Amino acid sequence: MKALGVTNEFKWVAAGLAAVAAFGLAGCGKKEEQSGTAGKASSIQRVVKIGHAAPLTGGIAHLGKDNENGVRLAIEEANAKGLTIGGEKVAFEMISEDDEGKENKGPIIAQKFADAKVAGVVGHLNSGVTIPASAVYNQAGIPMISGSATNPKLTEQGFKVAFRTVGRDDQQGPAIASYLVSEHKPKSVAVIDDATAYGEGLANEVEKTLKTSGVNVLPREKGTQETRDWKAILTKLKGKGPDAIFYGGMDSGGGPLLKQGRELGLKAVFSFGDGACTEKMKELAGAASEGMVCSQAGIPVQAASKAFLDAFKKKFNSDPLIYAPFTYDATNLLIAAMQATNSVDPAKYLPELAKIKYDGASGHIEFDEKGDRKDAEMTIFTMKNGTITPVAVIKGGKSVKFEDFVKGGAAK
Repeated sequence: MKALGVTNEFKWVAAGLAAVAAFGLAGCGKKEEQSGTAGKASSIQRVVKIGHAAPLTGGIAHLGKDNENGVRLAIEEANAKGLTIGGEKVAFEMISEDDEGKENKGPIIAQKFADAKVAGVVGHLNSGVTIPASAVYNQAGIPMISGSATNPKLTEQGFKVAFRTVGRDDQQGPAIASYLVSEHKPKSVAVIDDATAYGEGLANEVEKTLKTSGVNVLPREKGTQETRDWKAILTKLKGKGPDAIFYGGMDSGGGPLLKQGRELGLKAVFSFGDGACTEKMKELAGAASEGMVCSQAGIPVQAASKAFLDAFKKKFNSDPLIYAPFTYDATNLLIAAMQATNSVDPAKYLPELAKIKYDGASGHIEFDEKGDRKDAEMTIFTMKNGTITPVAVIKGGKSVKFEDFVKGGAAK
């Protein structure tokens, strides 16, 4: 099995090198003469490549494709405007790669983007992939904005090129834990994670807040991001009778966990972070998903700007899942910084990106000195009648009912 894996890896890298060569020939700064207008300055078009990476295959491909669609929409809208930067008409091109949600693929794809001389990157989706990839982007001087990676470490490394348009797990963890305590008043809680940077990191933040609130937290249980059979862990937990269970991981693992928990007769409140705060939970857990609670590290898609929601629906004939508004904004932030500095050179537009003030589909965006979104919202949801329904938004440490938040207008 090991030899087969090495062979497959070799083939993948070889394929990647071929693609890099193709990208290199195309060139980030390629100038294309438009037919019938050669010799005129306005006829020259510069192709500006923007990289995007997320899992586009496998159990959480639906989330990766949602992120990709946010980038695709922003690029198509920018190209429709016929933007000119540095005196040249530019055309943006998305180079999208499948990182499979695997940590070891992050640096490989990041190097591929660096070799292809992309002007900026939107991604990756998973914290565990984004963090190692960010070291490559930092070395190459390529600005990167994740629209979904929430582990604090991403922006605690001191990399000036790393940004995110969502909140952090040390905001999300306390938000969902505090909601559990205030609304369900558990005396004991079981915490499970999938042993990834995202799942374990978020579970740690939840556990910390629960203990601070005086809740008894049972010894940590662990799976992996590939775990689908949770019966052994759940059977053990049933004997301990927790009032609530929190799972740090993605919906591909969270759905089976919830379904099997109910089948075993567990009455606990099941709760999750943003990786499992999706409509997919209904498909994976069936009727057992009703009443689950979960959090997302930003505003709910329902609160995104109407212009974005209408354009997304028209383009893809579906609604965004979770973080498409945030990858859409991330793409537009890169483009806005290029326009402000009249340059697609990362070294020239990066300082502008760091201090940018931008009103996007997900609301007003500014970054702090670490590259985190200032004053990011957290949203609490519950599964109601088969739909992930927002119930409260936490901003600036204050919780408001979702209806009141919408009346206030997060994004126009």
